[in-house]
Amino acid sequence: MSIKKNILDGIRVLDLSQFLSGPHTTLLLAGLGAEVIRVDNPKTGTALAKTPIYYGKGGPSFNKRDETDLGIAFLKRCRGKKSVTIDLKSDKGHELFLKLADKSDILVENFSVGVTQRLKVDWPSLNQINPRLIYCSLTGYGSKGPDCHKKGYDITTQAMSGLMSVTGHAEGPPTKAGTPLADTISAGFAFSGILAALYHRESTGLGQFVDVSMVDTLFSLLFDDPIDCFEELGLNFQQGNRLVRFSPFNTYPTKDGWIVICCGTDEMWKRICEAIRKDELGLEENWSRMDWRVSNNEKVDDLLIKWTSSQLTKDALRKLEEKDVVVSPVQNINDLLNWSHLNSRGMINDVEHPQLGKLKGLKASGFPIQFSAAETGYKTPSVPSGTNNYEIFVDLLGLEESEYFKLKEESII
Repeated sequence: MSIKKNILDGIRVLDLSQFLSGPHTTLLLAGLGAEVIRVDNPKTGTALAKTPIYYGKGGPSFNKRDETDLGIAFLKRCRGKKSVTIDLKSDKGHELFLKLADKSDILVENFSVGVTQRLKVDWPSLNQINPRLIYCSLTGYGSKGPDCHKKGYDITTQAMSGLMSVTGHAEGPPTKAGTPLADTISAGFAFSGILAALYHRESTGLGQFVDVSMVDTLFSLLFDDPIDCFEELGLNFQQGNRLVRFSPFNTYPTKDGWIVICCGTDEMWKRICEAIRKDELGLEENWSRMDWRVSNNEKVDDLLIKWTSSQLTKDALRKLEEKDVVVSPVQNINDLLNWSHLNSRGMINDVEHPQLGKLKGLKASGFPIQFSAAETGYKTPSVPSGTNNYEIFVDLLGLEESEYFKLKEESII
């Protein structure tokens, strides 16, 4: 039997990113075994460590109480990564960075359009130094196009992509997703784009520029639904928890919680009717047809609400699952952390603090893809800015110790 190895062993990634979309991309690369090197500012370090909510020896807090309080975003998003500090605006720092770029495979950045040009670390500049470098840029609107210079956060790209216009209930306000999905979805697209570019490099020997727009990624997912036909069909853009192609397809209250019931075929509708003891509606001329149920969804929902409201969650689930209906409870974070299934798949990980070790009250997700012949995951905790300066600058780049300490005294590293 072959020994499992990390898929990206030997691949070096420079991480110039901030906040969430870039750091999540490089977290995924680290999970496949890439050597990810954060490049932090020597004067400020990484903003993630200084951003609430914090976690330290006193547990979670909105306010920084002592030196052990570090941003939870830092503790989660920087796992499995190294860190160096370089002043990119200084001539010596810029020169040092170019040497590091020459020895790297991938660079990830999520600056606003134009910043990398001003810092002289843009794709055309680095491509001349290292033609094999894969350069991934994540921005709100992409690196080109009339609106490429607009600044964007997760919520603004949810708004601009149209996602907020279709999220929530009819007549309600525009609503964002409950977590910053624009950032994390874009990170997933960037991750796949980088892997595709690595595959392409195998045959061509050349790197390339990977341009990821948060608006593009959300729009590509959103527009699978025929929302451009909703007005003509008299449909509200906001459908709540419904899916307009199927009925029933919604959340339903029970005596002690909520469940989701999904019905994708008329045969499954018959089984739902058996479970709720309305067998005749599974065979009735109208109720038995998906097109009729979609057009009369309120009647279908009213029927199911009347039944689910009389059931405990566990009983409703059991009766529907016995009939092979697609159904689930609506789980909260406590349910998830205690769910044996997620735990068995290694998706609930301890979070380590660089000073305190494993934290009892804080967890993070594991790597979300499993391979039969490769290891994944995060072997090291998040480390403070500059932790790996000596290793990278002296051992990798070959700086003389005297030069290393001089650069450190000058706050260039």
